[in-house]
Amino acid sequence: MPELPEVEVVRRGLARWVAGRTVAATEVLHPRAVRRHVGGPADFAGRLVGTRLLTAERRGKYLWLPLSSGDALVGHLGMSGQLLVQPADAVDETHLRVRLHFADGGRQLRFVDQRTFGGLLVEPMDDQVAVPVSVVHIARDPLDPLFDDAAFVAALRRRHTGIKRALLDQTLVSGVGNIYADEALWRSRLHFARATETMTRPAVARLLADVRAVMGEALAQGGTSFDALYVNVNGESGYFDRSLDAYGQEGRPCARCGTPVRRDPFMNRSSFRCPRCQPRPRHPR
Repeated sequence: MPELPEVEVVRRGLARWVAGRTVAATEVLHPRAVRRHVGGPADFAGRLVGTRLLTAERRGKYLWLPLSSGDALVGHLGMSGQLLVQPADAVDETHLRVRLHFADGGRQLRFVDQRTFGGLLVEPMDDQVAVPVSVVHIARDPLDPLFDDAAFVAALRRRHTGIKRALLDQTLVSGVGNIYADEALWRSRLHFARATETMTRPAVARLLADVRAVMGEALAQGGTSFDALYVNVNGESGYFDRSLDAYGQEGRPCARCGTPVRRDPFMNRSSFRCPRCQPRPRHPR
């Protein structure tokens, strides 16, 4: 699942290549790709034609293009969704689901999704918070200049849950998924089940700094790509997977102490940690 750095890489590509262009025609090649759009495929296409795409925006893992009509084109990448900017004469991708033609020709915006878990929709913006209505409940992310560190520290310490569960709660802090949670917890030497109410303010502040650091480094390297499904708008893969210290490193020596990294079951997924640097707490959540 793409996390904040991967979605931000895509956002920057959209801001560069499609912002300011006017939609001349829209093709919905698979109805499941627009299943979240309440009006159906024809309404989805009709609400895009003739509108101008404005600068791409993001909150956490959520991505959208504001439209000149006042609505927004919202993209959910899901497990395998790709937003690609391609020349008009480029060969169609195998799993092409939606295609936007622009009035100036030359390039197209294509939504490709092998597993069809992602999708696109057009919906109104919430005027009070300037985000699409489906994104209103999502918290700001740690790279947002308006993220309130003090409020986050206080809210996290009021929770009665494990620290990793809190990091994955998009209503508390957005953009953090399994990969970057494991990486930040490794840097902070914290077990994923550490109870949030036992975290001191300095410890939460250090963890937040580590979240920002690992995401910043991943962003600088184009995100994390484990296979060909995650790419930027030009079809290029990121390479932060070469710098991972915890996630996916089961059995490999910890870069800090040499102890083999362990994989533990976690919320129907996996959590990776160093058993020496990140020992299990006495009273885990």
